[in-house]
Amino acid sequence: MIKKCTLCNKSAFTVLFLFLFTICWGQNPLQGNDFWSKVRFGGGIGLGFTNGGFNGSISPSAIYQLNDQFAAGASLSFTYAKYNDSKLVAYGGSILSLYNPLQFLQLSAELEQLRINRTLVLNGADLENNYWSPALFLGIGYTDRNFTLGIRYDILYDDAKSIYANAWMPFVRVYF
Repeated sequence: MIKKCTLCNKSAFTVLFLFLFTICWGQNPLQGNDFWSKVRFGGGIGLGFTNGGFNGSISPSAIYQLNDQFAAGASLSFTYAKYNDSKLVAYGGSILSLYNPLQFLQLSAELEQLRINRTLVLNGADLENNYWSPALFLGIGYTDRNFTLGIRYDILYDDAKSIYANAWMPFVRVYF
């Protein structure tokens, strides 16, 4: 059995965050600019209904537009799912950086950390599982500045722990 190096993962996350933050910050330092005029708000909401189940999620976010090409921000996330007697609650946050090499093309990197609380009911027994689940999404999408449609890939995807169906995920981003 191969053990994962959590110190290596934390170090990689820290280096990636500092690298992206340095690149974005260095593009346009705050020199007499009005901070709040460059902040945009958005997020996502989701609802799902199945025979015997329900899931809902909400994830408000805010980004700071450093210049025409770079933006960086943060997001909060909450998900609730129930299927028969089993349920899942996931909450956490993420940091996000966006890069537009062309006016219509957006590249993104998002580091997400979720706390997962699962209760599975099997043969009348409650099995509880509580853990942290990291994700590092790299994405590409078509954008018109306020609306982005694309696909992203979780390079840290773990089939046993992720709340997502697989590593590839379509996304829609809306910011105002």
